[in-house]
Amino acid sequence: MVSEINDQNFKNEVLESDIPVVVDFWAPRCGPCDRMSPIYDKLSEEYKGRFKFGKLNVDENRQTAMKYYIMSIPLLLLFKDGQVVSSIVGAVHEFEIRMKVEALL
Repeated sequence: MVSEINDQNFKNEVLESDIPVVVDFWAPRCGPCDRMSPIYDKLSEEYKGRFKFGKLNVDENRQTAMKYYIMSIPLLLLFKDGQVVSSIVGAVHEFEIRMKVEALL
């Protein structure tokens, strides 16, 4: 299941998470973001309990988007122990996301 991340819950859901987290920075106006959504949903089910998946709408949560210098979307940031450890820019194949996730487990 993909969690809805926002400015208010970002610290608790991402930075203080006991397991690694992938945050999808997206916006409703983004066509490539829409195309990535089914892949993201699938991976969130596959890695349930071992990796957390969340989505943050950059149009509605500007504070967090600015903090992480989000300039283009879709952008995936991978967090472990509260730190960004990897990123994926743009619409990519499922394999690329899976490789980054597996590297953190």
